[in-house]
Amino acid sequence: QVQLVESGGGLVQAGGSLRLSCAASGRTFSKYAMGWFRQAPGKEREFVAAISWSGRSTNYADSVKGRFTISRDNAKNTVYLQMNSLKPEDTAVYYCAQEKDEYGLGYVSPGNYDYWGQGTQVTVSS
Repeated sequence: QVQLVESGGGLVQAGGSLRLSCAASGRTFSKYAMGWFRQAPGKEREFVAAISWSGRSTNYADSVKGRFTISRDNAKNTVYLQMNSLKPEDTAVYYCAQEKDEYGLGYVSPGNYDYWGQGTQVTVSS
């Protein structure tokens, strides 16, 4: 059984930074692309960033490009989301997810992911 456990959320002022972590267990982490999604109150879950199984390819939502960086450490079975220059509109619950298929590139659609973490709250005050 795959488990994904996020950490690192919290309350930060606009312009500040946070680093989210997602520790994975249950299947060979290095074979799977990973993604970060977020959901604000009253809104649909949206794609934030993804990284391929190898780490060589990344993908970002336009709203976070240049501010957020996704990375992975396959030795630690962990994926990270470094968030800089945070804005109040970044406030949401952030979820990490693992792609269904091995050796994926990190897709945008939530339908490509079969395991999800429980989420971590990020609140950015103005």
